[in-house]
Amino acid sequence: MPLRRLALPASLAATLVTSLAGVASAGPLPLPPLPLLSPPDSLTVAVTGSGNPEAEGSWKLTCDDRPGGDHPAAARACERLAGFARSGEDPFAPVPADRMCAQMYGGPVTARVTGVWQGRRIDARFSRANGCEIDRWENMEPLLPSVRG
Repeated sequence: MPLRRLALPASLAATLVTSLAGVASAGPLPLPPLPLLSPPDSLTVAVTGSGNPEAEGSWKLTCDDRPGGDHPAAARACERLAGFARSGEDPFAPVPADRMCAQMYGGPVTARVTGVWQGRRIDARFSRANGCEIDRWENMEPLLPSVRG
C-alpha cells in the first residue's frame, strides 16, 4: 500500500511545529517508574537499641505480587510503601537540615533501611532523636516497628 501525505492547513502545521519545538527544547519529560521493568521492592530493615527483643533485629522484605521475606508485618509494610508510591512521597528522605524540630527524645533506637524501592537504591537511617525524627519513624510504621514508650 503506498504511503499518503497528510495535507494540513498551513496555520495548523505551523502550530504543531512550534508546539513540538517547545517540547523538544524543554528536555525529556520525566517518566514515572515502570513497575513491569523495575525489579520488585526488596529492602532490609535493621533495628538496634530499642530495648525490646521483639523490635530488635534485621528483617528482609520484598513487595511484588505478594509480600515476602521474614519481616514480621510484611503485608502491612508493603501496603504502606505502596501508599507512599501512589502519592509520590519519598518516605526515605531525611529531615531537611533547616527544619525546626521539637527537642524531645524518643530513645536510643535506630534503624537502617537498605535495598531497592521503586527502582532506586535506598540507604536511609532513622532515629528518635527529636520531634521530627520521631514523626518520620512513626510515619514509616509498620515497616519500622512501633517502639513508643
